[in-house]
Amino acid sequence: MEREKIKERKPGHQDRGEHYEETLRLCAAERERARTGNIVLRGKDIPWRQNRQALLKMFLSFHGVLDTAATDWICFIHDIKVHSGKHRHQGGIQLFVLEGEGYTVVDGERCDWEKWDLIVLPVKPNGCEHQHFNKLPGNPAKWMAFQYYTYMQVLGNMFEQVENSPDWKGK
Repeated sequence: MEREKIKERKPGHQDRGEHYEETLRLCAAERERARTGNIVLRGKDIPWRQNRQALLKMFLSFHGVLDTAATDWICFIHDIKVHSGKHRHQGGIQLFVLEGEGYTVVDGERCDWEKWDLIVLPVKPNGCEHQHFNKLPGNPAKWMAFQYYTYMQVLGNMFEQVENSPDWKGK
């Protein structure tokens, strides 16, 4: 009887015992972060940053913001000068309008909004394409987004930039 050599593990690959120990360590670190992380995030301490989609103030993120008690949330303010970029993802995000008037085009359908409204982007298998517009350019139009990152991962994390913001000056 002949046997075929099975592919060997790469050097440095953790065995199951080491993986389990690493999982325990990561879980303990998450509990410690929840226990000791920042509870109040001050807007004045968070810079505005322009990216391909928008001018954002990022309060919570699954990467880059690691000192808060909340570990799996994304939360940011979007300042719409004229209009945002256009992108597509599965949805499952809530946008609370802080000030101004505008509209969001979701899969070709215009949805008007104003201060104190809640925009709920639908969850769709191939994502929902959307773009945000300020009805009164020159006046503030801002909303705050809340998204549970773990939910995004379960949905497949589909994300595609379709059109850049007119304010994006990057490459």
